[in-house]
Formats: sequence, C-alpha cells, structure tokens
Amino acid sequence: MDSAATATTGLIFRDATHGDVDALVALIESAYRGDASRAGWTTEADILEGQRTDPEGVLQVIESPDSRLLTVERDGAIVACCQLEHRGEAAYFGMFAVSPTLQGEGLGKTVITEAERMARETWGVTEMQMTVISVRDDLIAWYERRGYRRTGRMTPFPYGDERFGIPQRDDLQFELLVKPLV
Repeated sequence: MDSAATATTGLIFRDATHGDVDALVALIESAYRGDASRAGWTTEADILEGQRTDPEGVLQVIESPDSRLLTVERDGAIVACCQLEHRGEAAYFGMFAVSPTLQGEGLGKTVITEAERMARETWGVTEMQMTVISVRDDLIAWYERRGYRRTGRMTPFPYGDERFGIPQRDDLQFELLVKPLV
C-alpha cells in the first residue's frame, strides 16, 4: 500500500469534545511551532515563536454555536483537525493541523475535502474562506492546488498579542483565500 493510502486509511471524522482539548492544542502546536514542527512542511517556526493556540481558544471553537472543530482520528489518536465556522453564505476554514510526521502523505487533502463537503451539506454554503499568513508562499500554493484563490484582501497580524505568537518579522499579515463550493 502506498503512503497516501496508508495515511488516509481507517480515519474517523468527528466533532471535538471538551476531553479532546489538550490533545488538540498539542497537535496544533506540533504542526506549526517549535522544533517538532520542523518534521513537517507547515512549520511557522522561522516566522513566529511562542504559542499558536491555547486551551481557551480551542474551547471557544468547540463551544461556539456557529462553529465545529472537526477532529480526525486514526488508531485512537488524533492526527488532524480543522475549524469550520458558518458565516452566512460562506464557511470559514481554520485551525487546520496535520501531525507533522504524517504531512505529505495525502491526509491534509483528505481532511480539507471532507471539511468542504461537510460545510456544503451542513450549512448549504457556496464558498469556503480562510486566512493565511501572506509570506507562506508554499502553503498558499498548496491551497491554490486545491482550488482556492488569492483575493489580495489583507488584514493585519495582531502584533503585540502573544496568544497568536511572537513574530520574528515585521511584514506579517493575513490574506483571504476563497474557493467556490458549487
């Protein structure tokens, strides 16, 4: 069996619960920050230090009536997650993380495809939206290969709010990416 098939075999998709918070924080942190994140390609370790999220942020998504935190398990372990938030005719896709040791094996593609399907079927939305740090060219290119397009619409990075990390550059901002879900 090839590695892509292995990475997507035996997956269980479900909504996160309060009992998942610590595992989800650990997964998200491992995918983006610190030395552990360097095992995968989604690391932000060179542009941001500090935390990516915290238990309060994860709980807020779990408890929000307009959001769901899609959790992906394999063999009893959480291996990926993403936030889906209903915003009128669109859904917001965020808090996306795949275990660094499983990145590059097709799991991320499977998760985003399932998230798009769920948003379309659950809320009847016609567009998926996300924000990505604009200097993350490799990540933006990955999303573009999945049908997302850059809008050029930027929002400032929350400099000074360490809940989102400690920037190592002064040119960080978020760009809105969108994809029609029709």
